[in-house]
Amino acid sequence: MIKLLIVDDHPIVRDGLKRLLDDSFHPILADEASNGQEAINKVWKNDYDLVLLDISMPGRDGLDVLKQIKSIKPNLSILVLSILPEELFGLRVLNAGASGYLSKTKSAEELVEAIQKILSGERYISLSLAKKLSFSFENSIDPPAHKKLSDREFQVIRMIASGKQVKEIAEEMCLSEKTIFKTRLNIKKKMEMKNNREIICYAISQGLVE
Repeated sequence: MIKLLIVDDHPIVRDGLKRLLDDSFHPILADEASNGQEAINKVWKNDYDLVLLDISMPGRDGLDVLKQIKSIKPNLSILVLSILPEELFGLRVLNAGASGYLSKTKSAEELVEAIQKILSGERYISLSLAKKLSFSFENSIDPPAHKKLSDREFQVIRMIASGKQVKEIAEEMCLSEKTIFKTRLNIKKKMEMKNNREIICYAISQGLVE
Protein backbone atom coordinates (compact mmCIF):
# COMPACT_ATOMS: atom_id res chain seq x y z
CA MET A 1 0.00 0.00 0.00
CA ILE A 2 1.29 3.46 -0.95
CA LYS A 3 1.06 6.08 1.81
CA LEU A 4 0.66 9.63 0.52
CA LEU A 5 0.33 13.08 2.03
CA ILE A 6 -1.54 15.52 -0.21
CA VAL A 7 -0.84 19.16 0.72
CA ASP A 8 -3.11 21.74 -0.91
CA ASP A 9 -5.29 24.53 0.45
CA HIS A 10 -8.21 23.62 -1.86
CA PRO A 11 -10.37 20.70 -0.63
CA ILE A 12 -11.68 19.99 -4.13
CA VAL A 13 -8.10 19.59 -5.41
CA ARG A 14 -7.19 17.21 -2.57
CA ASP A 15 -10.32 15.16 -3.20
CA GLY A 16 -9.67 15.03 -6.94
CA LEU A 17 -6.08 13.89 -6.43
CA LYS A 18 -7.17 11.18 -4.02
CA ARG A 19 -9.70 9.81 -6.48
CA LEU A 20 -7.25 9.89 -9.37
CA LEU A 21 -4.45 8.23 -7.45
CA ASP A 22 -6.69 5.59 -5.92
CA ASP A 23 -7.75 4.58 -9.43
CA SER A 24 -4.13 4.48 -10.62
CA PHE A 25 -2.31 3.02 -7.61
CA HIS A 26 -5.00 1.13 -5.67
CA PRO A 27 -4.72 0.52 -2.80
CA ILE A 28 -3.44 3.81 -1.37
CA LEU A 29 -3.65 5.45 2.02
CA ALA A 30 -3.98 9.18 1.41
CA ASP A 31 -3.63 11.70 4.22
CA GLU A 32 -4.33 15.43 3.75
CA ALA A 33 -3.01 18.79 4.90
CA SER A 34 -4.47 22.18 4.02
CA ASN A 35 -1.38 24.28 4.75
CA GLY A 36 2.37 24.07 5.21
CA GLN A 37 2.44 23.95 9.00
CA GLU A 38 -0.12 21.16 9.10
CA ALA A 39 1.98 19.24 6.58
CA ILE A 40 5.12 19.66 8.69
CA ASN A 41 3.29 18.44 11.80
CA LYS A 42 2.01 15.35 9.99
CA VAL A 43 5.43 14.52 8.57
CA TRP A 44 6.81 14.63 12.12
CA LYS A 45 4.20 12.15 13.33
CA ASN A 46 3.75 9.81 10.36
CA ASP A 47 5.67 7.92 7.71
CA TYR A 48 4.81 8.51 4.06
CA ASP A 49 6.11 7.17 0.78
CA LEU A 50 5.45 10.44 -1.01
CA VAL A 51 4.30 14.01 -0.36
CA LEU A 52 2.42 15.93 -3.05
CA LEU A 53 3.11 19.56 -2.12
CA ASP A 54 1.44 22.65 -3.53
CA ILE A 55 4.10 25.33 -3.25
CA SER A 56 1.65 28.27 -3.39
CA MET A 57 -0.53 28.28 -0.27
CA PRO A 58 -1.53 30.89 2.30
CA GLY A 59 0.80 31.14 5.27
CA ARG A 60 4.31 29.73 5.17
CA ASP A 61 6.15 29.90 1.87
CA GLY A 62 6.12 26.59 0.03
CA LEU A 63 9.87 26.57 -0.54
CA ASP A 64 10.41 26.97 3.20
CA VAL A 65 7.94 24.14 3.91
CA LEU A 66 9.77 21.90 1.45
CA LYS A 67 13.12 22.55 3.11
CA GLN A 68 11.75 21.91 6.59
CA ILE A 69 10.13 18.63 5.56
CA LYS A 70 13.44 17.52 4.05
CA SER A 71 15.27 18.49 7.23
CA ILE A 72 12.86 16.32 9.24
CA LYS A 73 12.96 13.34 6.88
CA PRO A 74 15.74 13.71 4.30
CA ASN A 75 14.80 10.54 2.43
CA LEU A 76 11.11 11.41 2.01
CA SER A 77 10.15 11.91 -1.64
CA ILE A 78 8.32 15.14 -2.47
CA LEU A 79 6.62 16.02 -5.74
CA VAL A 80 5.90 19.73 -5.95
CA LEU A 81 2.72 20.74 -7.76
CA SER A 82 2.06 24.35 -8.70
CA ILE A 83 0.22 26.59 -11.11
CA LEU A 84 3.32 28.82 -11.20
CA PRO A 85 5.70 28.60 -14.20
CA GLU A 86 8.03 25.60 -14.32
CA GLU A 87 11.01 27.62 -15.49
CA LEU A 88 10.75 29.96 -12.48
CA PHE A 89 10.42 27.39 -9.72
CA GLY A 90 11.44 24.00 -11.08
CA LEU A 91 15.18 24.30 -10.57
CA ARG A 92 14.83 25.95 -7.15
CA VAL A 93 12.62 23.20 -5.71
CA LEU A 94 14.83 20.47 -7.17
CA ASN A 95 17.89 22.10 -5.60
CA ALA A 96 15.97 22.31 -2.31
CA GLY A 97 15.48 18.54 -2.29
CA ALA A 98 12.25 17.89 -4.18
CA SER A 99 12.09 14.70 -6.23
CA GLY A 100 10.16 16.45 -8.98
CA TYR A 101 8.20 19.48 -10.08
CA LEU A 102 4.99 19.37 -12.09
CA SER A 103 2.74 22.16 -13.25
CA LYS A 104 -0.96 21.78 -12.43
CA THR A 105 -1.64 22.49 -16.09
CA LYS A 106 -0.22 19.07 -17.01
CA SER A 107 -2.40 16.02 -17.68
CA ALA A 108 -3.44 13.36 -15.18
CA GLU A 109 -1.38 10.85 -17.18
CA GLU A 110 1.77 12.92 -16.67
CA LEU A 111 1.08 13.17 -12.93
CA VAL A 112 0.77 9.38 -12.71
CA GLU A 113 3.98 8.99 -14.71
CA ALA A 114 5.81 11.40 -12.40
CA ILE A 115 4.66 9.54 -9.28
CA GLN A 116 5.61 6.16 -10.73
CA LYS A 117 9.08 7.43 -11.54
CA ILE A 118 9.60 8.97 -8.11
CA LEU A 119 8.33 5.88 -6.27
CA SER A 120 10.84 3.83 -8.24
CA GLY A 121 13.64 5.97 -6.77
CA GLU A 122 14.21 8.42 -9.63
CA ARG A 123 13.70 12.16 -9.93
CA TYR A 124 11.11 13.58 -12.29
CA ILE A 125 11.62 16.53 -14.62
CA SER A 126 9.01 17.07 -17.30
CA LEU A 127 10.18 17.19 -20.90
CA SER A 128 9.00 20.79 -21.22
CA LEU A 129 10.96 21.87 -18.11
CA ALA A 130 14.08 20.02 -19.28
CA LYS A 131 13.90 21.86 -22.62
CA LYS A 132 13.38 25.23 -20.94
CA LEU A 133 16.29 24.70 -18.56
CA SER A 134 18.54 23.56 -21.39
CA PHE A 135 17.59 26.58 -23.51
CA SER A 136 18.15 28.89 -20.55
CA PHE A 137 21.64 27.52 -19.84
CA GLU A 138 22.68 27.64 -23.48
CA ASN A 139 21.27 31.03 -24.43
CA SER A 140 21.01 33.23 -21.36
CA ILE A 141 24.11 35.41 -21.27
CA ASP A 142 22.31 37.93 -19.07
CA PRO A 143 19.78 35.97 -16.94
CA PRO A 144 16.69 37.62 -15.39
CA ALA A 145 17.43 39.68 -12.29
CA HIS A 146 15.63 37.29 -9.91
CA LYS A 147 18.01 34.47 -10.89
CA LYS A 148 20.69 36.27 -8.87
CA LEU A 149 18.68 35.93 -5.65
CA SER A 150 19.29 33.38 -2.92
CA ASP A 151 16.38 31.15 -1.89
CA ARG A 152 15.66 33.38 1.13
CA GLU A 153 15.69 36.51 -1.04
CA PHE A 154 13.48 34.78 -3.58
CA GLN A 155 10.96 33.91 -0.84
CA VAL A 156 10.98 37.47 0.48
CA ILE A 157 10.46 39.08 -2.93
CA ARG A 158 7.42 36.86 -3.49
CA MET A 159 5.99 37.80 -0.10
CA ILE A 160 6.57 41.51 -0.72
CA ALA A 161 4.86 41.19 -4.10
CA SER A 162 1.87 39.46 -2.49
CA GLY A 163 1.37 42.51 -0.26
CA LYS A 164 2.83 41.27 3.02
CA GLN A 165 4.50 43.65 5.44
CA VAL A 166 7.92 43.14 7.00
CA LYS A 167 6.42 42.03 10.33
CA GLU A 168 4.25 39.40 8.62
CA ILE A 169 7.17 38.10 6.57
CA ALA A 170 9.38 37.87 9.66
CA GLU A 171 6.74 35.92 11.57
CA GLU A 172 6.08 33.47 8.74
CA MET A 173 9.78 32.83 8.13
CA CYS A 174 10.62 32.72 11.86
CA LEU A 175 13.20 35.46 11.39
CA SER A 176 13.72 38.88 12.95
CA GLU A 177 12.35 42.02 11.31
CA LYS A 178 15.94 43.26 11.14
CA THR A 179 16.88 40.24 9.03
CA ILE A 180 13.97 40.86 6.66
CA PHE A 181 14.92 44.54 6.30
CA LYS A 182 18.48 43.47 5.47
CA THR A 183 17.24 40.85 3.00
CA ARG A 184 15.03 43.44 1.28
CA LEU A 185 18.03 45.77 1.02
CA ASN A 186 20.08 42.97 -0.58
CA ILE A 187 17.26 42.35 -3.07
CA LYS A 188 17.22 46.02 -4.08
CA LYS A 189 20.99 46.07 -4.53
CA LYS A 190 21.15 42.85 -6.55
CA MET A 191 18.22 43.83 -8.76
CA GLU A 192 19.14 47.53 -8.91
CA MET A 193 15.75 48.66 -7.62
CA LYS A 194 14.89 51.65 -5.47
CA ASN A 195 11.69 50.73 -3.66
CA ASN A 196 8.96 48.14 -3.00
CA ARG A 197 6.88 49.43 -5.89
CA GLU A 198 9.59 48.48 -8.38
CA ILE A 199 9.99 45.08 -6.71
CA ILE A 200 6.24 44.40 -6.88
CA CYS A 201 5.96 45.48 -10.52
CA TYR A 202 8.90 43.27 -11.47
CA ALA A 203 7.59 40.22 -9.56
CA ILE A 204 4.17 40.49 -11.20
CA SER A 205 5.63 40.98 -14.68
CA GLN A 206 7.83 37.90 -14.26
CA GLY A 207 5.04 35.70 -12.91
CA LEU A 208 6.67 35.23 -9.51
CA VAL A 209 3.26 35.49 -7.83
CA GLU A 210 -0.17 34.24 -8.83
